[in-house]
Amino acid sequence: MEQAIGTTVTKLIMDEQRKQPSATGDFSSLFMELIVSLKLISYHVNKAGLLNIIGRAGTTNIQDEEQQKLDVFANNTIISKMEYTGHLCGMASEENDAIIDIPPEYPEGKYVLMFDPLDGSSNIDVNVSIGTIFGIYRKVSASQGATLSDFLQPGSNMIAGGYVIYGSSTMLVLSTGHGVHGFTLDPNVGEFILSHPNIRIPERGSTYSVNEGNYCRWDEKTRKVVNYFKEDNEAEGRPYKSRYIGSLVSDFHRNLLYGGLFLYPTDVKNPSGKLRLLYEANPLAFIVEHAGGAATDGERRILDIVPEQLHQRVPLFIGSKEDVAKATSMLSA
Repeated sequence: MEQAIGTTVTKLIMDEQRKQPSATGDFSSLFMELIVSLKLISYHVNKAGLLNIIGRAGTTNIQDEEQQKLDVFANNTIISKMEYTGHLCGMASEENDAIIDIPPEYPEGKYVLMFDPLDGSSNIDVNVSIGTIFGIYRKVSASQGATLSDFLQPGSNMIAGGYVIYGSSTMLVLSTGHGVHGFTLDPNVGEFILSHPNIRIPERGSTYSVNEGNYCRWDEKTRKVVNYFKEDNEAEGRPYKSRYIGSLVSDFHRNLLYGGLFLYPTDVKNPSGKLRLLYEANPLAFIVEHAGGAATDGERRILDIVPEQLHQRVPLFIGSKEDVAKATSMLSA
């Protein structure tokens, strides 16, 4: 659907709802409450240097990673704002080891929410852009409450996915399966306003994004992939420029707008990959595919992978379609 600059995210969601004759408004209501959560997180991220909310929380998450205070705040904010809506049967967070059940005093709904509450949180104290990533699915089990099967769905079942980047401005990038749109938060009116309609990633980019500090841990095929994009071949538009921030949302966002390849391959320290399938890879793969790009684990389309665990990790090659295809073909050769 064509949208005009200045459209609010609320209007876009309502327009999408009206296109579905059987829509009940449950998804729209669910998403509106999620937006409130994201605005609250944005406010606290922007005030992090002034409030007592930066630094270590003194706890670790299920990934055995040290949590930052903003990690905990963002996670608790999303849970507390979403659990009472009546539209979710359960949630799953990168920060929690198990399914987050809906308290018995609240009604249950027909959707599940999976999220990374604060991606790139290790960068908080040095003022590097960070973000929130999320995916929404329909409940597939017939039982009361959420079961593991409701969460272990392939990303192709996702009905909405997106992320928020908290940077020089706060921007929400969203797809409900009908294109990809970017909305910038206007602090004067407190609304996400359409600023980047119908985002399309270039078929081929000119940058690659990878943590080359891990080069010595990669296998030979992965090294060849990175070396290929670094090679001087003017006729083929190489070498690509190296751009790596170390915040997944930031690196992905740049490549989504300008084209390029982001890769986080396996290495000897992370033989199954580093990024989480449910909370990071799937939502971003959903976004990039609806923007005309691609995402694989080096062999398979990310959205085709059937998860086996809540916190399953995968390697990730994501970005411009031609660049991802080249990397994947080299890895499978």
